[in-house]
Amino acid sequence: WREGRVKKIKQFIDHILLLFSFEKKYFEKENMSCEFVGHPLLQNKERSKIDINQVIGKNKALISVFAGSRKSEIIVLMPILLEFIRLMNEKYTDMTYVFHSTKQYSQLIQTFIDQSSLPNCDIVSDDKIKSHILQKSIFAVAKSGTVSLEISNAKIPSIILYKMGFINFLIVKSLVKTKYANIINFAANEEIIPELLQSNCNSKNIFKHVSNFLEDPNKIKEQVNKVQNVLNKLKTNGSSSELASLSLNKFL
Repeated sequence: WREGRVKKIKQFIDHILLLFSFEKKYFEKENMSCEFVGHPLLQNKERSKIDINQVIGKNKALISVFAGSRKSEIIVLMPILLEFIRLMNEKYTDMTYVFHSTKQYSQLIQTFIDQSSLPNCDIVSDDKIKSHILQKSIFAVAKSGTVSLEISNAKIPSIILYKMGFINFLIVKSLVKTKYANIINFAANEEIIPELLQSNCNSKNIFKHVSNFLEDPNKIKEQVNKVQNVLNKLKTNGSSSELASLSLNKFL
């Protein structure tokens, strides 16, 4: 994301394991020893069976919501996300919105939900249950980050959000040269997954994008297919941990 960092990394690292294939060219350009081993989040894992009806009510379409893993992100995004849900409730009456949280911040998110008095919001912090909820979701609204890979790998259509203080945004913008915030979009050099950042990250915009997807199955299919084509180029044939071990053994 910041190409210039490679020159600094080269000074104190002998060999580097890469999560993404497109990173290789940046390190090879500096004649640095590297090997692509893949991202562990893109490996298909066996899941134990869980009846999510015990957690979430039956006969409801699920939308997974990811408000972030940092307190500052959650505080900024929760009011926006809850207002988005309020707008959705005016149009759709059969949906449940499940907030995926860490155990550390589940109570913070629950406090926001309680204050909103929205009846169709739930929260999950157990990783196994979160994975099953995501698999059963019809859509995902997520803060920009690694979780987007997990959503994409689960073949769930999505949009991503991010909002930070204006000064911090200017600093980040001056350092980061990439056109896209989302790793899928960056790899494809195309905005496949809509990015609602800064002033565009507001409840009306989120509602508009999600509603447009839900009303157009072909749009959902197109996004999922494009994302899978990108993921196929980012995946490895074997386990990333095994490939990493082999790479290190060869290097050592």
